[in-house]
Amino acid sequence: MAAPSSLTPGVQPPAPAAPAQAPARPATRDDTVRAMAAALAGPGLVILSGPPGCGRTRLLQRLAGASKRPVHAGGGLSMLSGTPALALERATRARMPADDLPLLAEAVYSRTRGGLLIIDDLQWCDAATLAVLPILAQRLPIAAAVRTPNRLPVEAFERLRGAAHVIDVPALTDAEAKAIVAEAAPALPAHRVAALCERAGRNPLALAALARGAEDGSSGAYMDGSAPSEPAAAAAAAIADLPRAGRTALAALGLLGRPAHPSLLGDGAAILTEAGLAHTDGPHLRPASPWMAEIAAGLLAPQARTAMHARLAEATGGVEAARHAQAAGLDAAALALALAAAEGATPSTEAEALLLAASLDSVHATRAARAAIGAGRPRAALAALEHTRGAEAALARTWALLSIGDSPSASIALIEAEPCAERDQLLLLTTPSAQKAAVTAQLRSVWGERIDHPGLAAALAGDDPAALEAAEVLARAAGDTTTASWCAWTRVIALADAARLAEAETAAREAALRAGAAGAYSWQTRFLAAAAWCLVLSGTGLDNVIATAQNLADHTLPAVADTLVVAAIALAEADTGALGAARARLARLSDPPAALSGLVAWLEHETAWLDGQPGPEAPDHTAGLVGGLAHITGRWIAYDTGTEPIPSTDAWPSPVQATLAAWDLARDEAFAEAAGAWDGLAAREQVRCLLALAAHSADPKDAIAALEAAEQVAEDHGLRVLAGRARRSLRRHDVRRDRRSARGGGGLTDRETEVLRHVAAGHPSRRIAEILGITAETVETHIRSGMRKLGAKTRTEAAVLLDGAGGER
Repeated sequence: MAAPSSLTPGVQPPAPAAPAQAPARPATRDDTVRAMAAALAGPGLVILSGPPGCGRTRLLQRLAGASKRPVHAGGGLSMLSGTPALALERATRARMPADDLPLLAEAVYSRTRGGLLIIDDLQWCDAATLAVLPILAQRLPIAAAVRTPNRLPVEAFERLRGAAHVIDVPALTDAEAKAIVAEAAPALPAHRVAALCERAGRNPLALAALARGAEDGSSGAYMDGSAPSEPAAAAAAAIADLPRAGRTALAALGLLGRPAHPSLLGDGAAILTEAGLAHTDGPHLRPASPWMAEIAAGLLAPQARTAMHARLAEATGGVEAARHAQAAGLDAAALALALAAAEGATPSTEAEALLLAASLDSVHATRAARAAIGAGRPRAALAALEHTRGAEAALARTWALLSIGDSPSASIALIEAEPCAERDQLLLLTTPSAQKAAVTAQLRSVWGERIDHPGLAAALAGDDPAALEAAEVLARAAGDTTTASWCAWTRVIALADAARLAEAETAAREAALRAGAAGAYSWQTRFLAAAAWCLVLSGTGLDNVIATAQNLADHTLPAVADTLVVAAIALAEADTGALGAARARLARLSDPPAALSGLVAWLEHETAWLDGQPGPEAPDHTAGLVGGLAHITGRWIAYDTGTEPIPSTDAWPSPVQATLAAWDLARDEAFAEAAGAWDGLAAREQVRCLLALAAHSADPKDAIAALEAAEQVAEDHGLRVLAGRARRSLRRHDVRRDRRSARGGGGLTDRETEVLRHVAAGHPSRRIAEILGITAETVETHIRSGMRKLGAKTRTEAAVLLDGAGGER
């Protein structure tokens, strides 16, 4: 029987001792256990083969658990690999005559007759054990496992596998890999689970080690001996069994952090392929487990690692070569390579190259900061400027502080800048709203009507969306990507402040596409977060909005984007009934960017009001739509608590102005006009105006009509809290109708029906959330709503009632 390549203990695979036969490779772990059990229905030897941490021991345990025979399990130990027959003594719990092979076979058989013999870690077994297993296999079923690579004697190992049925352990399926991670670190978000599985190469040992490290916050870098872990030590021991060329090639893959052409890895490429530690990926070679490659890199002695970085600097190019040269201590070469890589590169690559150059020579700090700001990396820009002063550095620092939403600090940083068009541009951008008109007039008198500087022209465009769009086009044509991105952002904010939410959402998504194409991912996430916020504020598809925003929230985001994403999720959760989750999420935003502090303050009051726990209303004097909404919430809190509202004299977007005017007039027709102003713009505000109309209507019939309209709009948009308020008000008018017959399945919405069908299938809320792309809190809200509509006391009863009603829409 031919030896599988994955069992090769040396550099060159030995010649087969029997006609070639490919090793079995079942598709799944379950298939592997079944194949082993079938092969051991009678006497015989099955050997599981695979790299370190692939789960051989666990498969042997599963086989033992499924066996109906008595099980005698033992195995080799690395510290006692020279002890004769140790693995057999551990299995039989008796001393064995290791110096007499026939007697040894008889002694083992007499103690295991009628049972299943399991020998783990053959790579640590002695010659007597290896020699006796083929003899025993003629009378006993034997399951064994061996790690690849290993240092077993070639001749002895050939005899052993010539008598065995060899099964290569299959890679984990996606579901199996995620289950291991979920068990070790259940709180990890989906995107981190996927990245962890990719890094581990679906190796169970690596998955468990990385998951534990991710959950406790420990470093995921390669092992350098400072804090060895048991999984890393096991992997390191296996790597040590590779020939030197194989260890070097694996370490090179670890330092590269990407697939490499075999020519770059030398003779070690074939060794890694033979050992199953690397796989072909087109013309390149990819490590089966990047984690293993990182450990191999960590095992290098410092001098060897430096030398390898130097060789990789010569063999690679661009920023990659510069980083390897820097790691090798070749600072002059690294600086030259980084500066060369920046020329003609994309914004993202240019920023990366110049930031590296700045870390080597502070002369390049300001240029690097400018490139980082253009690529949407303001915090990297601030780090590059930490020890750099001067007028040019002041301008770059101001841009960076503006980009993270810290306008007060940006205004202070601008003091060091010298008079110029860009300084005046930034002066306008950092000026508070109340003073902006005066500063704009002053600058126009200084610069006149004709302004050639696109950035200053854009700043003087103010909050006019059309002028900002034109200024963005001019800035892009002039190659001023920072001004262009800022114009796009200001335009999105201006549209949102004008209550033109649909236009703001569209503009944000278009800007996100442009930023993504340019590699400015920080700007891209900011625009995507703004789009999600606009959708939530308009009340459009809240479940989908939560899923979209949650995907962003799972990533490390700039402060402005992070605040908008958290705010969007919190408002969507609050509107859909997950009020506890919303308030807990808002607690995260204890120190939001200054530009968004008013938004967060309004959300806290709004969520408290929705939760029936309104505090004293004290809206900040925030301009635009959010400031107006804060005053509307204040009116509701004052109405519910019987307190005096805070007067508002600011100019607000027309729907806000109409709503506040209706509160001042306290007339039902005014609220009807305000509800019409919000129609198609923001469903939640339309519902609140209809609720206020009912509260101020003298005719009960008009009140009921308004409440029914409010209930319908709220139900259509998933605004469950406001719908509940409308229903409570209807009950006060003695309107108690049975709504369960309104739709098939007890009046359930499509999403409620979908959720309850998953409940009927036995899925828990967390799994349903993963399937549907929504939060677990939203799943619970749908379940509770479905239970209420169906008159069920438990979720299981609701699923049964749904099935009994047909459940079809």
